[in-house]
Amino acid sequence: PYPSGDKLHIGHWYNYAPSDSWGRYQKMLGFNVFEPMGYDSFGLPAENYAIKHGVHPAESTTKNIKYMTKQLSKMGTMYDWDSKVQTSSSDYYKWTQWLFLQLYKKGLAYKKKSPVNWCPKCKTVLANEQVHDGACERCDAEVTKKDLSQWYFKIRDYAERLLNFEGLDWPNKTKLMQENWIGKSTGCDIHFPLEDGTDKLTCYTTRADTIHSVTFIVMAPEHHLVDKFTKGTKYAQQVKDIRKIINKQSLIERTSEGGDNKLGCFLGKYAINPVNGEKIPIYLANFALMYGTGVVMADAHDQRDFEFARKYHIDLKFVISEDGSKIDPEDFDKTFLDDGILFDSGKFDGLSNRKALPKIMNWLEKEGHGKKTTNYKLRDWLISRQRFWGAPIPIINCKKCGELPVPEKDLPVKLPIGKGIDYKPKGKSPLAAVKSFLNTKCPNCGGKAQREVDTMDTFVCSSWYYLRYPSATNEKIAFDKKRTNKWLPVDMYIGGPEHACMHLLYARFINKVMKDLEFIDFEEPFKRLVHQGLITKDGAKMSKSKGNVVSPDEFIDKYGSDIFRMYLMFMGPFTDGGDWDDSGIKGIARFVDKFFDLIYTQAKCEDEKKLKTILHKTIKKVTEDIEKFQFNTVVSALMEFVNSANKTRIDDHSKNIAVQLIAPIAPHLAEELWANLGNKKSVFESKWPIYDEAMIVEDTIELVIQINGKVRAKVEADANIDQEGALKLAKSLDNIQKYLDGKIVKEIYVPGRLVNIVVK
Repeated sequence: PYPSGDKLHIGHWYNYAPSDSWGRYQKMLGFNVFEPMGYDSFGLPAENYAIKHGVHPAESTTKNIKYMTKQLSKMGTMYDWDSKVQTSSSDYYKWTQWLFLQLYKKGLAYKKKSPVNWCPKCKTVLANEQVHDGACERCDAEVTKKDLSQWYFKIRDYAERLLNFEGLDWPNKTKLMQENWIGKSTGCDIHFPLEDGTDKLTCYTTRADTIHSVTFIVMAPEHHLVDKFTKGTKYAQQVKDIRKIINKQSLIERTSEGGDNKLGCFLGKYAINPVNGEKIPIYLANFALMYGTGVVMADAHDQRDFEFARKYHIDLKFVISEDGSKIDPEDFDKTFLDDGILFDSGKFDGLSNRKALPKIMNWLEKEGHGKKTTNYKLRDWLISRQRFWGAPIPIINCKKCGELPVPEKDLPVKLPIGKGIDYKPKGKSPLAAVKSFLNTKCPNCGGKAQREVDTMDTFVCSSWYYLRYPSATNEKIAFDKKRTNKWLPVDMYIGGPEHACMHLLYARFINKVMKDLEFIDFEEPFKRLVHQGLITKDGAKMSKSKGNVVSPDEFIDKYGSDIFRMYLMFMGPFTDGGDWDDSGIKGIARFVDKFFDLIYTQAKCEDEKKLKTILHKTIKKVTEDIEKFQFNTVVSALMEFVNSANKTRIDDHSKNIAVQLIAPIAPHLAEELWANLGNKKSVFESKWPIYDEAMIVEDTIELVIQINGKVRAKVEADANIDQEGALKLAKSLDNIQKYLDGKIVKEIYVPGRLVNIVVK
């Protein structure tokens, strides 16, 4: 959890309690279970609090961690507190910095100047993944673009490996989200020489079949050649003005269809279409992104290209129609998007465009006009943040020696402590104003040098914490390979689906890098992934800013943690979540009382055979549903068992099994009852009960008797009764015979369930 903001709310419990129940169940199956806990404690809320109150973020974070630990301890979980990690502790971020240095040495960490997402409210850059519908994910402020020199990780180099999910038991939806985010496509780079012969533009396209219809080129506003083309020309001011508008647009606004959304300008340059020698104008356009090469060939067979051309009066032409007959663009007010037959396409005339596509790509490559290529939408991971409360990037800048990594022996590079620090960001990191931090010696020449003042995004800290847990107390290395191989990869990972394209993708990337560097021996960090549902309040996600956070504390004080965690599980399927309503918690409290009384009450079992059948059915149901994380039906099955056992009463052996079944979801209750039954060790040292298939088969069934489809009686019958016997039994019942005076039209028997007699 994030301790830099508010305390734990019931949404945390909804995740952590069932996770612990699954771990306790695995322990009873005989596995060694390592269930760690830590705090993702570098975060904006703590820094914002520091800005407002002048309190060092470490103080408020430490206070919140202390309270959260108290809350978590009440939950009754198996957390190994000796292995706790706290990402804002120098004992931890020392190794985050070490991780950075490993990527730096491998050439996977680099700094470059480029247009980045800028949040004017948080005054920091954001990765693409942290911008949602053009707004900052943290404060909802409108994100703009800004040219800054920033640090990146080369996650794009791992795009192909990140698309391999072999052996992962993950939700298909999550894998699809990552696939779409990585955005692999196979296409062709096509070279368009500039008319003046000074250079050439390379366009990436998946639609080389439309090359003969290209009548203009559009470039992304962020492309470096835009300034080169327009510097000192009459077009420069127009480019500047239009960029200002585009920088305020969201990604959806930039790329959505509709003529009014299109924005751009002519750059005063022309290129040559390599397949027909035609001179075509070059434009800047808002819908062109820095995907592929950032340069897009534009034609009449793309909706956005068509709309842009109509708005800016650019010539268009078609080369595909339904039957290959020529189409005049002036006769149409919309593009032709369907597949069809090529015309005005040289030697490819008469071919279907889809069949022609690979032939055209091969021809372009053969003629030297292009090259078949694979592209990815995934951009490199922007990790710089202009904030104080984060892991300092371990780089030193020397005027004489240049950019140098901090020697590993000098880690950690610690955040400054003390009074007088101005935490408020001013477009650059507050660390730039702390002279004691900024000024240092060059590790190479010993002269005056300055530290990098940007800090790492919090997602860097959380991208590798799972590797640290087994070696949390090791001060010499980030993770001991022997211990890592013993416990990892993670067998069960529970977390929200909102992290699919951030944390989960980053963790997979870092894991693969660590494997390549031979620090670990496995390719993937998390073998099985389960997403918990979202707990809302009055239909909205719980957050302090909305004032709708529900604290678990009052419910724990009143009912105890077992009842509270069971009630959360009983709300519905774990993966669905739901809207918080405490009206039913008293029902769970009554169930616990009934369970407690059942185990404590001394009474002779009145129907041992029936009890055993009910018990073994319950073992089967509870076992299968815990495996599937269906805890709501686990609670239901135990409720049904208690109701049935209260009729038959229960022997001591069955009491022990019943306590074992409830133990994972109500550990405090189970331990007390287990001890009361005379057991010396913990219930979690006992073996999980195994059901007997033979005991589940019942000798009798309840047979429903209907007359004309209406239930008129229910009777106990032999489980193996056939149709003849069932009808005979039904007709023998006194309250059925009175309906049989009329003529019997039809007799229906559903084996093991019902008899329906249709009469006139």
